[in-house]
Parts: sequence; C-alpha cells; structure tokens
Amino acid sequence: MLFALRSAPSFRKAPVFRFFGLLLILFSLAHVAQAQVQLRGVVRDKDTKEALPFASVAVPGTTNGTTTNLEGEFTLVVKQLPTTLLFSELNHVKDTLRITSAAEPLNILLAEATVVLPEVKVASFPFQLVDRAFRNLQRNYRRNYYGKAFYRQITRIDNQPTELQEVVWNVKSNPARIVGTTLAQGRYAAVQAPINLSNFSVYTRKFGLFDPSQDSTTSLALMSPNVEKTYLLELKGIVGEDSTGGVAEINFETRPEVKYRSQGTIWIDIETYQVVRYRMTQPSFTGSTNNPRQKFEDAKLDIEMTFRSTNGKGEVAPLELMKMNLNTNLTEPGKAPLAINVSSFTYFFEQSSKVQSLPYARANLNDRDLDAIRAKPYDPEFWADNPVVKRTPAEEEVVSAFEKKGAFGSMVKKAPTQNRR
Repeated sequence: MLFALRSAPSFRKAPVFRFFGLLLILFSLAHVAQAQVQLRGVVRDKDTKEALPFASVAVPGTTNGTTTNLEGEFTLVVKQLPTTLLFSELNHVKDTLRITSAAEPLNILLAEATVVLPEVKVASFPFQLVDRAFRNLQRNYRRNYYGKAFYRQITRIDNQPTELQEVVWNVKSNPARIVGTTLAQGRYAAVQAPINLSNFSVYTRKFGLFDPSQDSTTSLALMSPNVEKTYLLELKGIVGEDSTGGVAEINFETRPEVKYRSQGTIWIDIETYQVVRYRMTQPSFTGSTNNPRQKFEDAKLDIEMTFRSTNGKGEVAPLELMKMNLNTNLTEPGKAPLAINVSSFTYFFEQSSKVQSLPYARANLNDRDLDAIRAKPYDPEFWADNPVVKRTPAEEEVVSAFEKKGAFGSMVKKAPTQNRR
C-alpha cells in the first residue's frame, strides 16, 4: 500500500496522500493490536473439581483452538471480544461459553458424560467398529495435514530429573501418524548421568495406528485385517446421551496365544468410525543402549494419541496430542539397578490441509536429535513467555533447576541486562 502511494503520478498531492495513508495504516495496526485478546483459565470436572488435562478449547467454526495442560490450564488468543468458546473433553459433556471480558481467568466446569452400555449389541459389535475404523484410516491415509508440533521430554533417574528436551517441529501428519518433521526450534539440557535418552522422540515420530507398508497378512496392529484372530475386544460403553450415537469405548488385549503383548483402550465414533482417542501399553517393551554392559529390564511403554474433534462432521481428523511414557530398570553388572522414567508429550497446532514445501523427513533409528538441535541457533526470546510451550508448575520446577545448574550450557544465552540510570 505505501509502495503504491509513493508511486502516485501526482507529485503535488503525493505527500498529502502519503500522510493520510500513513494515518490509516497506523490506525489499522492499532485496531488490530487492540483486537488481539488473550484468554486464560482452567477446565475442571464439575463434581470432583479435578483439573482436566488435554481438554479442547476452541472458537467454533474456526481453526483457532488449544488444549489444556496437565494442570487443566489453557491460554488462547482470540481476535476480539465478545466471542464464544467451545470446551470439550472425551468423557465430559461439551459446553459453550460467551466471553465478554478477559480481566479474570475463566473457571470452566464440565459435567461427566453419560456412559451407556447397549443391551442389544452383540459380541461382534466392537470387532465391527474396529474393522470399520481401520478401513476408514486405510481409505484416508493419503490425506495430509501441515502445521507445527511442540515436543517436550523429561528423563528421570531414581525420580531425579536428568534430561530435558524441548523442540518445535514443522510437521506433516495424516489421520494415523506423523509422516515427517523438520526442526524449527529446539533446546536440550542434561546433567551427568549413567544414560541419556536424547533420541527418545523417534518413538513418537515413528509410531502410528496404521502403516500401509506393513504386510497385512502378518500385521499385529489393532488397526489391521487381523483384529479378530489377534485381539480380544470388550465394549465398555458408549459416551453420549443414548446408544444411537456417541463414542464407543473399547478395551483390547492380545490373545493369550499371541507372543506379542499389547493392551489398552480405543474410542471410536460409532457414526463416522473416526478414531477419537487411543491408549496402548506394551508391557514387554524391548530396547537397548550403546553400552553392551547395560540392559533394560521390566520395560513398559505407554502410548496415547488424541485426534481433534470433528463434532460428527468428518470421518478423519488431524492429530491433537501424542504422549509416550517409558518405565524401566537400567541394570549393569556390579551396580544397583536404576529406575528410569522417560515421559514426553507432543501438541499439534496451526494445522491445515494447505501443502507446505518443506523438507519433511521420516523418523529413522539413526536420527540424532541432539545434533539437529545444536545445528540451529538458539533463540531465547522464542522460549520466553510463549503460550505454546507453557509449562505446568512441576515442569517449570524442572526447567528452572536445569537453568540454575547451567545445564543448557552455551545453548542458552542469558538475556542482556539493561543498565539502569
């Protein structure tokens, strides 16, 4: 706009037009700045008053939304007030609230949803639902979403934090998995310890509900043609007002004769067959270290995936959250076993179907997260007061402890101090 005004053919009037043009631009920018409103609050269970982690907070009819953290807290920037927010959590009744002021934090109470156990559903019903959900994923596997994802990982040895990794990926995903990532921002800190798991993110980036490259005749995944011969399923109920609609909650467990062990719960929309949430435990997870003397024993890996709600309007939806949690004992001859816990979560945001031409790479076991992080210049301003990377009090305590110890080293640059006169 300014360029066009400077190119005006009437030189006599150009300064006047530039002046009023500049005023209009400044007024417009001021209006936009005033229109941006930050809302914050907490979502709780109406009866127990317990915080609801990973509840969805969204502006209906838009792509603007966020998710509560482990303490049920959320921060969301909206264009203007008044506005309406939609609050939802799988096991609770959805609710909307008209927001007219951002002066005070919002306190949202969601009632527990009705769980109906259908009387007329035969034993084959959960198998039919899982099979149709699998066919749905298979049919829509090439539907891609492009956006960003924030990943945080904390390693604890004998309950003491020893490692912290935070990254933001540019991410390409589909309704079943992460397809590829490229690092946008990252930082890593660790104290001296017997082991570091700086490449744990590979499990998040490689895991998926369905992979078309697998041999369908031998696949042991729940989302495969072999669900009946591989798994035992139990319909626990349907979350909704009645048995004609809602989300089916199905427990699964590998059959006793199958050597591979897996158990968990999957939630499937009974009208669209969209997978809404998936939780799985591998009680006999296998892993190894680059130290031949060290071994993982009694390893258990927990995985959770949550997909954005489509309110019954779509068969598939992009990923919203992924969580990984590994508990194991690290053993070494002549030393006492060490209790290892590695926990991570990944939050997906700014997603759309608009194709982005970025160098997305699929996860590889040879990836080295630390090398990729060190190759990027550290930007302290990005991490300061960023609502996307907002931490719970427990996480803030861990990060502060690392910073006090100087564990980030040269990767963390302290903000320049201002001289006061």
